[in-house]
Amino acid sequence: MDEGLGSLTLQAVADAASITKGGLLHHFPSKQALVEAVFEDLLGKLDVEIDRLMRADDIEQGRFTRAYVDAFFQVTRDGAKSPWAALSISCMTDARLRQLWSEWMRDRLERHAETDSHPTFRLARYAADGIWLANLMEADGLPANELAELRDRLQNLTIRE
Repeated sequence: MDEGLGSLTLQAVADAASITKGGLLHHFPSKQALVEAVFEDLLGKLDVEIDRLMRADDIEQGRFTRAYVDAFFQVTRDGAKSPWAALSISCMTDARLRQLWSEWMRDRLERHAETDSHPTFRLARYAADGIWLANLMEADGLPANELAELRDRLQNLTIRE
């Protein structure tokens, strides 16, 4: 993640993990397979965090959207240091990562269609995605107080609906 996915080599990963390249290839036959496995692992962690946030939310309507917004603002605060940074940017050019993301999102939206299908909730999720991307594009990220205000406004938007 330090040098971006374009610079990633299996040898560098093997060296960082203190294993042989052959040992790494035993589990991940290609760089693409490794990247996809990391992305799937991050999606699993995102699922766990969203579910945790949903359990803590007493308002049923928009619960998934509020958890999604909160989870992505947590990632946003990490900026380019987050493992999501390189992988998410790669989604724009990597068809398989886009497919994995789309399948994950489609599944979550189907599970929460009854409570989170209103257009305002979709708008809040898209806005959170856009804020995350804008934060990545800023050399030093957006100011923490600005991020907090944007997050609060999106959360308020979902509660009013």
